[in-house]
Amino acid sequence: MNPPPECAVCGAALPRRAKACPECGADERTGWRESSVYDGLDLPDAAWREGDEADAAPQPARVNGLPWYWWLVGVLLLGLLVLGFAGWR
Repeated sequence: MNPPPECAVCGAALPRRAKACPECGADERTGWRESSVYDGLDLPDAAWREGDEADAAPQPARVNGLPWYWWLVGVLLLGLLVLGFAGWR
């Protein structure tokens, strides 16, 4: 049996009488089939886009690796601590 024109696993072009993909090593038993068991899953197009940040949730602004709201909590707690000690005197 001749392989398909391109590898179903990595997409590399396959030589005419190749026994395995020269790029990823896939063969008929590991994934060369014309149809795949995953063909009928109806995955959304976003599942196939790699590195697409249009669908990614926006990340909170960070200061020194921490989200801004943790800095705010820290400053407020520090202020309460200072005010608490000032009230003891």
